[in-house]
Amino acid sequence: MTATLAVVGAGAAGAAATYALRDAPVEVTVLEKSRGVCGRAATRRNGGCVYEYGANYLKDDDDRVTELVTDELPTDGLVDVDDPIYAFERDGEIHEGRDADEHKWTYEAGITQLAKRLFAETDAEIRHEVRVETLERVGDGWRISDDEGTDCGRYDGVLLTPPAPQTADILGQAEWNHDDRRSIRQTVASVPYRTVVAGVLHYPFELDVPWYAAVNADKDHDIGWVGREECKAGHVPDGESLLLVQMNEGWSVANYDERPDALLDRIAQRTAHLLDDDRLTDPDWTDHQHWRYSQSEATVDHDEIAVARDHDLFFAGDWVAEESRLHAALRNGLDTGETIAAAL
Repeated sequence: MTATLAVVGAGAAGAAATYALRDAPVEVTVLEKSRGVCGRAATRRNGGCVYEYGANYLKDDDDRVTELVTDELPTDGLVDVDDPIYAFERDGEIHEGRDADEHKWTYEAGITQLAKRLFAETDAEIRHEVRVETLERVGDGWRISDDEGTDCGRYDGVLLTPPAPQTADILGQAEWNHDDRRSIRQTVASVPYRTVVAGVLHYPFELDVPWYAAVNADKDHDIGWVGREECKAGHVPDGESLLLVQMNEGWSVANYDERPDALLDRIAQRTAHLLDDDRLTDPDWTDHQHWRYSQSEATVDHDEIAVARDHDLFFAGDWVAEESRLHAALRNGLDTGETIAAAL
C-alpha cells in the first residue's frame, strides 16, 4: 500500500528527504511558497553572472553527503573552489585563516542545482507558490490548507522543513487536539535565528587578492563575510568582480528597513574600507537580499518534538540538524526521509 506525504518546503532538507524516499512506497507532494527550490541555498543571474546570495557553497564535512554529491548525483558542472578563506577581526585587518583542506562545492549553473538534481531523481510532485498555513488532523492523516484557504489535500504524513519560526507559525494554526501541541510549538519557536542583510556588488575589473572569501572571526565587525563569486568557475566573466557581502546581525537588524539604494551604498562604503580600495564604493550594478531567518543559532530539543512522530508529523532543516550548515541540513533531510519511510 502506498502512503502519501506532504513535504512543506523545497529547500535542501526537503529535497534530501524526498530523495531518500525515492524507492519507498510513499507518494510525495512538495509544497513550496516560492517559484524556485533549494531555499536559502539560492542562485540568481544578472549581467552575464551567476551568483549565490545565501549559502555560499557546500562543504565536505559529512561522508554521506560527499557520496551523494560526487557519486550518486550527476557531477557535470560541479565546481570546487580552490582559493582559500581568510579572516579578519574588529580592526579589519585581513589575514590568512585556518589551513583547512576541504572542498567548497557549487555548480556552474548555481547551487540551486543541488535541489534540482535531488528532485529530478524522484517522482515527487512539486507545487510552487503554495504558502502552507493550516494543518488539520483528520482521522489518521492530515489535511493542509494554504494562506488563501485553498485545500491542498489530505496526506498520511507531513514533513515541515521551513525555518523554525515559520514552522512554529504553522503549528500555531494547526487544528490538532493533542496535549503536546502547545509544548511542541513553544519548543520549535524557541530556536533563535540570525538575521542577515546581503549586498551583491559588481565591478568591471578583477580584484587582485589571494583569497576567495574573508570571514569576520570575532563577529564584531559590520561585515560578516565577503566572497568573490569570480572564484567559482562559470559564475563571472573574465576581468570582472562580483562580491557577495553579508553583514553581521547587529548591522543587519539596525538597517533592515533601510531603502535599498541607501542600504547598498553603505554596504559598498564599508566593503571599500575593509578591502582598502576606494574603487569599490562605486559598483556598476548591485543586488540585495534580506534574510530574516538566515541561520539557526541553536538546535531544537529533539526529545521535546519526538512525540510528533507518533502522529506522522516530522521536522527537518538546519534547526533540527546538529549544525546550521548546508551539508548538515542535507544529512538531516536524508536521515529524516529514511525515518519517514520506516514510519509510514
